[in-house]
Amino acid sequence: QVQLVESGGGLVQAGGSLRLSCAASGRAFSSTAMGWFRQAPGKEREFVARISRSGVRTYYADSVKGRFTISRDNAKNTVYLEMNSLKLEDTAVYYCAAARDSSGSYKPDDYDSWGQGTQVTVSS
Repeated sequence: QVQLVESGGGLVQAGGSLRLSCAASGRAFSSTAMGWFRQAPGKEREFVARISRSGVRTYYADSVKGRFTISRDNAKNTVYLEMNSLKLEDTAVYYCAAARDSSGSYKPDDYDSWGQGTQVTVSS
């Protein structure tokens, strides 16, 4: 498994930006597809974005496409989520996750390691 630690969450006004980081250790990071998910109070955990092992391929939920950017630095064992034009509905706990296989997916069950989460709160 991979140990994951998220950071960078906080309180931001609508329209603002935040950058989340997820530091990984354990299983070879460069061999692992990574994803970001989020969970708002009373809602199920939902897919936000994922990135291939090399970082060449990225995928996004429709709700964040054009506003969020996922990236990774395999030399630093870190994956990032740059969030711009934040909306009230982006408020949630954000989790990074390591995929079971080489590609990952939009489904939480396809990820076998999770961080503890970082709170993002967008205010009006």
